[in-house]
Amino acid sequence: MQRTETMEKEGEGETYFTVIETASDTLDSSVKFHLVTDILSFVLFMHHQIPSLLQDLTLEFDELNTEFAELETAIVQAETCSLRRTHASRKREVRMGIRRVDKLMNTISSFKTALQLMITEFPAIQRAVLILGPSPLRPIHVYELNFSCDTAASGGHFTRNRVVEALSKKAIRVLISKGAGSSSSAGPTKLFLLVQAPSSINLRLHFLPKRDFRYNKKVISHRLSL
Repeated sequence: MQRTETMEKEGEGETYFTVIETASDTLDSSVKFHLVTDILSFVLFMHHQIPSLLQDLTLEFDELNTEFAELETAIVQAETCSLRRTHASRKREVRMGIRRVDKLMNTISSFKTALQLMITEFPAIQRAVLILGPSPLRPIHVYELNFSCDTAASGGHFTRNRVVEALSKKAIRVLISKGAGSSSSAGPTKLFLLVQAPSSINLRLHFLPKRDFRYNKKVISHRLSL
């Protein structure tokens, strides 16, 4: 894979545009899904919206839930009161850990479900935009992914593979080299996902339709084209 890079000035903002060349038959709908979610994880982490990458958070969350279930069983099976108290104390700690990230993990799960539904309905999506800011019209940070190749459907399977890993690492390295995430954060903010798709697609539980969307260009934006 090769890449070409340009920088454009738009108003008072700057746009870093990068082309990552790849074989057209590698960008199936599953690859697109994981690229968007991996960039999402990078964006949230680099802008201090989450304490660690989503993969690490997901692993930690799953481990806490597993430990919680094991502790419930251990309390029932404990032979002494002191052992039951020990397990109960640890169970309270684990429950607090689960509650700290439960809302975030549910939100991320809903995000992934919405994106999977969109890609399943329309595998040939050509543009996805991640916006951090108080509203889509007033972004603080903008990350745009453009897919120029025709897309094959993945049959509803969204498993990771070596193509995903390679493209994801490549894209994140490019973003880091262009200073993505280097600016200071203004504190907690909102994340918006915009996907360019035909108006005939109806996923109103997950996506609100918006025609001819334009955002404020007076920000630094990063565009990746694959």
